[in-house]
Amino acid sequence: MKVPKRLQPLVDDGLIDEVIHPLMSGKEADIYVVRCGSDIRCAKIYKEAMKRSFKKAAQYTEGRKVRNSRRARAMEKGSRFGRRQQEETWQNAEVDALYKLARAGVRVPEPYGCFDGVLLMELVTDSTGEVAPRLNDVTMSPEQAREDHALVMQYVVRMLCAGIVHGDLSEFNVLVNEEGPVIIDLPQAVDAAANNNARAMLDRDVQNITDYYGLFEPALLNTQYAAEIWDLFEDGNLLPDSTLSGQFELDTHIADTDAVMEEIKAVMAEEARRQERLKEDEELD
Repeated sequence: MKVPKRLQPLVDDGLIDEVIHPLMSGKEADIYVVRCGSDIRCAKIYKEAMKRSFKKAAQYTEGRKVRNSRRARAMEKGSRFGRRQQEETWQNAEVDALYKLARAGVRVPEPYGCFDGVLLMELVTDSTGEVAPRLNDVTMSPEQAREDHALVMQYVVRMLCAGIVHGDLSEFNVLVNEEGPVIIDLPQAVDAAANNNARAMLDRDVQNITDYYGLFEPALLNTQYAAEIWDLFEDGNLLPDSTLSGQFELDTHIADTDAVMEEIKAVMAEEARRQERLKEDEELD
């Protein structure tokens, strides 16, 4: 097939020997199956910001650190250089996340580098060598649903222990082969400690995954994994191999706002009396 314009420099540099066929076109990238020497891999071409349909990107990039102060200032000003740096930061976030999560024991495609907005990475295949299906194309028994759901929850835990929330996890961002689930699509990966939206995104990630597996094992729909995981994380007790129960006592207590206001008023009155006593002591001196 004709080599796409964005892949031509990688072909010229010998990083890609052949572009075999397009694999898919998504909201933030187009993906091609390519040959690199004797290996079949995939090339993910990130779309430019103007062409990307990923909604509310600012929510995902909040808290991302930029080491170079000049780049950070340019990104804040929105200059042409700054916009280019924002694009590089968005693209490199996935590469960094893939390396970090692989080290953390999360099953993700192996990355081979990002070159001018093109990510080369492992092509995840099934036992026949065909491209592995997405989770949304897979049906399973209740037993398999429980097993795979537990494994994805363990991956969520390990991601969080590595400081990452996927942010867009669903049955469309998980591949499945004979070895189990593989987490994909991470350019929007969120810094769990620095992003104020991290908890809400974790809740949504877990809910999406649970809803899908719950189609095959309805008992999963009554679990509270997100609340359990975040509670352990906040208390500093979350470990990569933490054993989860899926049970969590949600706080349904309604705050007594009147009592809180009375307490505040009492503290303020006591402080006023203290200030008055200090004033009297100063006058006596």
